[in-house]
Amino acid sequence: MCIRDRAIAASVTPASRVILCRDAWGAQPARPGGTLHTLNRLTIHHTAVALGANSNAPARLRQHQHYHQDTQGWIDIAYHFSVDRNGNIYELRNPGFVGDTATSYDPTGHFLVVCEGNFDEEQVTEDQLNGAALTFAWAAQQFNISTDTLAGHRDASADTACPGANLYAHVTSGDLKSRIDGLLAVGEIELFPMCGPEASSIVAEIEAGSR
Repeated sequence: MCIRDRAIAASVTPASRVILCRDAWGAQPARPGGTLHTLNRLTIHHTAVALGANSNAPARLRQHQHYHQDTQGWIDIAYHFSVDRNGNIYELRNPGFVGDTATSYDPTGHFLVVCEGNFDEEQVTEDQLNGAALTFAWAAQQFNISTDTLAGHRDASADTACPGANLYAHVTSGDLKSRIDGLLAVGEIELFPMCGPEASSIVAEIEAGSR
C-alpha cells in the first residue's frame, strides 16, 4: 500500500460496520417480481427530504418504502442500502434486483446507496460519508465493481439534482472515491449483517437519539 493510500485509509473511520437488517427497521416484505441484474456501477443518491434529527431515519425508511410500493407500485424501496447522518447502515432492496427510479435513467447494473437527507439544504457529515464509502467499498469487493464507475444520480439522468449539491461535491472532487479506494487498499472489507432482537435494539437506540 502506498503512503497516500495509508493516509486515506487511516482517515476513514466508519462509525459502524454493522448492516441493520430489514426486519430491524420495520421493512415490509418485498413484493413478487423484479428484474435480476449483474452489478457493474456504483451510484449515490439522496432522498431529497430534509432529515432533521437523525432519530427520524428509521421512520423515514418506512415512509419511503410505503411510497415506493403503494404509490409508485414498485416491488420494494428503490435503493439497495441506506446510510443515515450518524453512519448507521441499513439493508434495503436485495442488490440482486434492479433498483427503481422516477427519473429518466435505467438503473440496471447500478448498486444504489442512498444517504438520508436533502443535501441541497443539509450538510453531509463525516460519519455519513464514511458509512457510504464503506458500503461502496464492500460492494466493489463483493461484486467486482470498479470504483472508477462511482457517480451521482444526476450523472445518469439530466432531470434530477440528486444527490444534492453538498453531497455531490464529494463526488466531483474525488473525495468519496478516495475514501472508498483507501478502504479497499487495506484489504478485505468486513460488514456484519445484524438481525433480530439485537438489531431491533440498535434501531430503538437510533430512534431514541442515542446512536
